[in-house]
Amino acid sequence: MKDIAIVILNWNGAEMMRRFLPSVVENSMEADIVVIDNGSTDDSLQYLETEMPNVRRIVLDKNYGFAEGYHLGLAKVEAKYFLLLNSDVEVHKGWLKPMITYMEAHPEVAACQPKLLCQWAPEKFEYAGASGGFIDALGYPYCRGRVFGTVEKDNGQYDDILPVMWATGAALMIRSSDYWEVGGLDGRFFAHQEEIDLCWRLRSRGRGIVVIPQSVAYHLGGGTLPQGNPHKDYLNFRNNLLLLYKNLPEERLKSVMRIRWWLDALASVQFLLKGQTGSFKAVWRARRDFHKIRPDFDKDRRENLQRTILSPIPEQATFSLLWQYYIKGRKTWKQLYT
Repeated sequence: MKDIAIVILNWNGAEMMRRFLPSVVENSMEADIVVIDNGSTDDSLQYLETEMPNVRRIVLDKNYGFAEGYHLGLAKVEAKYFLLLNSDVEVHKGWLKPMITYMEAHPEVAACQPKLLCQWAPEKFEYAGASGGFIDALGYPYCRGRVFGTVEKDNGQYDDILPVMWATGAALMIRSSDYWEVGGLDGRFFAHQEEIDLCWRLRSRGRGIVVIPQSVAYHLGGGTLPQGNPHKDYLNFRNNLLLLYKNLPEERLKSVMRIRWWLDALASVQFLLKGQTGSFKAVWRARRDFHKIRPDFDKDRRENLQRTILSPIPEQATFSLLWQYYIKGRKTWKQLYT
């Protein structure tokens, strides 16, 4: 058993694995490779058995979603570090070493991510994680290298190792002890923003999250649900409210939630004006379902607040990203902080 296990969650992703898994196996000699199969109905398991017999397989009986699928599978993996890696990620030789070296030298850091570049346009950052994740005062996530829909070219401007608020779930390296200490990924999120929730819990309890840009991974992106998909919009709006409810300090919760009602309403109108009626309905269904299931998260909220030792969190911005981006015209991470 090696210290690090690269764990890939798969659901009907045989073609993705054919395309990308060989690079992971070839260039990750320091790690054990594990695929958690989330109830696939394609030939994923046959491919692994015949073409990748040295890759360990954990087979689940159905599709549990990203968060719960990983959570169930990781319970069967023993390693000092887990590296959660999307099935549509390509890596090159030496990509792991900077992250491993840093984590070994910094026990106060719970998790990290590599610099994430676009697989089909490698001169650009990738939307899902870029060079580290942050969150604004109202709960909107953004990255070094990606703010809303503005994705920057990678010119080395974000190559310094930096503390971040969250590390992307597309390539998240985390100490297994920290993962289990804070309860791991919350399966009720199903998919989207569950890694932000996990990292928020870690940060509030004083554990570090960093980006290590000397490690690089190339993410195809959009392999599960493309941008503009109403179900993806539903999950993002619902889960963002859950994220805030679980983690916001008491003195900020009511005011932020009031503001978010108006901002979500505005977002729904924008969808309607664009003719995206499915996404318009998704916003209001997300808000309805959030209020319906919110009591199920009361215990989690109490525990998170009781165990918080770092408040405010330095990497959580005090400004409104919407104001900075749309009113002041600040479209890049550096512009936000100047």
